[in-house]
Amino acid sequence: MQDHQSSHSDAATIDSRQRGPAEHERRQQIIAAANEHFRLYGYEKTTVADLAKAIGLSKAYIYKFFDSKQAIGAAICNMVLTEISDAAAAIAAENKSASEKLRRIFRILARKSGDLFFHERKMHDLAATSLREGWCSTYQYKERLSAIIHSVLREGRESGEFERKTPLDETARAIMLALDCVTHPAVLLMRLDSLDEDATLLANLVLRSLSP
Repeated sequence: MQDHQSSHSDAATIDSRQRGPAEHERRQQIIAAANEHFRLYGYEKTTVADLAKAIGLSKAYIYKFFDSKQAIGAAICNMVLTEISDAAAAIAAENKSASEKLRRIFRILARKSGDLFFHERKMHDLAATSLREGWCSTYQYKERLSAIIHSVLREGRESGEFERKTPLDETARAIMLALDCVTHPAVLLMRLDSLDEDATLLANLVLRSLSP
């Protein structure tokens, strides 16, 4: 009897270990299908039933992994925005001056945001929805960008490139506000023709204000 219970326990442990990766794979399958549908048809026109049909699953099964279509949208939006913040993080890690890094971060964020608008309009609209409705994906994106800006500012202060009198958080917040002028979905349409130039002008103005 004891051996039987032990065997049953071992089987349950093995089943649990197998189910973990399998469920992760299924979740990624749902995200991949959603990513494809959102890019083709847009977030608003895609339903959970559409996704279920594409994957060959029931709606109830999808709801085991995501409690709403918004949760799926947030996962896709986070993927899109992470690509943008990763580009800024890569610049921040380069062996260049803090001033050059900040200038290039302005330009890469403007360029990536513009590319999203031009070439991935439905993904741009998804990001706009995320921002408008206050999804966690937008909050996380802003947190990542803020951390990158903080790190470049600290580096510039330590090297003597930037002034140290203004509180660091205040300076970082002001730079984030300036970045909105070339990255915010609501203002991109008005800036598309001069996006790169505007980003350079803003970066130069910010850098002059940071001079010691």
